[in-house]
Amino acid sequence: MAASDQTTQEPGAPHTPYEELVPNMAAVTRSIAHAVVIKDEDMFFLCQSDGTVPLESNHGFGLYYQDCRYLNGYDIAIGGKKPEHLVWTAESGVKAVLALSNPDIKTLDGRHLDKHHVEIKWERMIDGLRLGLFDEVTFNSLTFQEISFAFSLTFLASFEDVFAVRGWAQERRGTIYPPLWKDGNLILAYEGADRVDRLLTIEFSPRPVAVDGATARFEIHLQPKERRQLSVSLLVVQTTNHHLAAPAILSENEIKRAERSALVRRDEWFKDSTEINTDSLTVNRVLLRSLGDLRMLKSHLGRKEYFAAGVPWFVALFGRDSIITALQTLAYDPGIAEQTLRLLASYQGRAINQWRDEEPGKILHELRVGEMARLNEIPHTPYYGTIDATPLFLILLGRHAAWTGRLDLFNELKENVQLALAWIDQYGDLDGDGYVEYEVRSEKGLVNQGWKDSGEAIMNRDGRLATPPIALVEVQAYVYQAKQLMADLFARAGEAESALRLRDEADALRARFNLDFWLDEGFYALALQGDDHRPAAVLSSNAGHALWAGIADPEKARRTAERLLRHDMFNGWGIRTLSESEFYYNPLGYHLGTVWPHDNSLIAAGFRRYGFDTAAMQVFIGLLDAAVYFEGSRLPELFAGFPRDDYSVPVNYPVACQPQAWAAGTVPYLLKVMLGLTPEAFDRRLRIIRPLLPEFVNHVEVKRLRVGAARIDLWFERTAAGVAVNVLSVDGELQVIVDS
Repeated sequence: MAASDQTTQEPGAPHTPYEELVPNMAAVTRSIAHAVVIKDEDMFFLCQSDGTVPLESNHGFGLYYQDCRYLNGYDIAIGGKKPEHLVWTAESGVKAVLALSNPDIKTLDGRHLDKHHVEIKWERMIDGLRLGLFDEVTFNSLTFQEISFAFSLTFLASFEDVFAVRGWAQERRGTIYPPLWKDGNLILAYEGADRVDRLLTIEFSPRPVAVDGATARFEIHLQPKERRQLSVSLLVVQTTNHHLAAPAILSENEIKRAERSALVRRDEWFKDSTEINTDSLTVNRVLLRSLGDLRMLKSHLGRKEYFAAGVPWFVALFGRDSIITALQTLAYDPGIAEQTLRLLASYQGRAINQWRDEEPGKILHELRVGEMARLNEIPHTPYYGTIDATPLFLILLGRHAAWTGRLDLFNELKENVQLALAWIDQYGDLDGDGYVEYEVRSEKGLVNQGWKDSGEAIMNRDGRLATPPIALVEVQAYVYQAKQLMADLFARAGEAESALRLRDEADALRARFNLDFWLDEGFYALALQGDDHRPAAVLSSNAGHALWAGIADPEKARRTAERLLRHDMFNGWGIRTLSESEFYYNPLGYHLGTVWPHDNSLIAAGFRRYGFDTAAMQVFIGLLDAAVYFEGSRLPELFAGFPRDDYSVPVNYPVACQPQAWAAGTVPYLLKVMLGLTPEAFDRRLRIIRPLLPEFVNHVEVKRLRVGAARIDLWFERTAAGVAVNVLSVDGELQVIVDS
């Protein structure tokens, strides 16, 4: 399809900066830091630690599917009271198990039942293929008395768009129908303003003895030490046929098959991907949680897989997030990177559309499919307001080729590559100064379009916000690496002229960059801004990405690394997004002083690239230490920037996504970085550069590592002379070179 130069400006509401949705979550007042989360494909569920979803508003818990919250209230009562929470686990990602117990209650015959005489085991499974949430509640009598008590379940379904949950004013709403009971099943229905009907059917076995609105009431009778079960199936239906009929109810055997299939799909990825084991329980626990979260976040568009950015706010295809997570996991599964590249290429910009910030060759920022997107109340169909996804797309393609030793994907996507390179040079460079910069066009677009996309994220030292157009430090670094990698692939494809041109452009960019972005204080500016290209002379973590991409001069890289590890930037757990000496510093500000694991993973990889191994290990260990303190050893999207000494534990950012894709990719990626695994698959070679192990790790085993067509098993062991590397087995042709 030929690119169009026709400018489109679709109508929208008066300008409401979209960045308000990113850091503030204005409608969400309840923390989700300790939420129980399960997800499969496009369906996910968040509840409180007792298994419930609050019936009041202003929270992010509930059952979601395709940008709609189908269930925003799910409460239980035993004897008219709230059960006591004991423990929960959700290790598999698709199943959660919760333990509850009764409080002091009255039995049905009026007797008093002391607390902790009934165990309530709540098992919950989600299946994104059958669009079902399946609950099995087991009541276990812990007394020698015959007992009976009331038990009730209450549901609330408002069918909100996820953007409305996050605080966006939804302009048009459809019709919510009253709860309908049919053959003992509860039907909750919504006829959308976008002409899509959304239904939630809830089946009970056994059937309730009484119903009231959206409440199902049961009488539980238990003999001494007896167990009884209650099954609840919540089934989602989304249709455009405008016929609000109940979906077919699954049989008990079908529910069991759904549970098995969800677990099988989870396990298949683990069996085929690279496996890493260490003698450290801490590292193993954090790594297993990270890989489990990555499996949970795998989603599909059509037949192509990608990593959804994060639960609950960003379960969607994101250019930047999906690309960086695919980069972090190339050593584990290069196949997802390949599918992500094809998927993003299929949505590559082809026209100029100001409403969506679209331009020919540009890679999307975010794709949404909910009611507000379908009604054109938000520009996410898809939205292209990202300045870095396009060079990152090229970087992923280049690094994927280094791992696989194949040119077929490059040849298949060559038109997309050329369009992306043309976008960098033409549309990305607004004023022709040689730097890629951004300025929002859309009425509801992101004011800031780098990875720090909140409204206050890009600022000057005196507190004034940066003036567009804005050329971010890390984006120039990404462009440099993208052109270097594409030059290599063009050269291998026999297109020497294109390769030479790209190398010359990259070299010229590096020379200009190290002059224009460098500050006398000893670090790179956050950005250049305005028509006069003034530096936004603040110290931020963005400067570390220049090392990751290799654009920094060696001496400038050394000074930047030293500066990022001083106390005003490194808080003991990780490197903050902004120095505590800056005007806007806020340890609880989304991009203004918090710690982002993925940001640190790229910076630490940059330290390793320039030989600053001790600095890289300091960041790695800080993140590992932090992970242990979070629920289930899960690194969240971000956490507060308070100094480690202040609280001795990392402080939650209340509405951070968890799991979040590039946070989950952090420890797997840094293990690869610390082991020095460097693929040279075109030459059938694996280079291992200065392998490192933390002091508390003595050996690491790597199984089924794919380099080109070969598979290899490796053993790393601490010795008096350093880290020794042994090749355990090789399947295929592969040379291993260890550079100490």
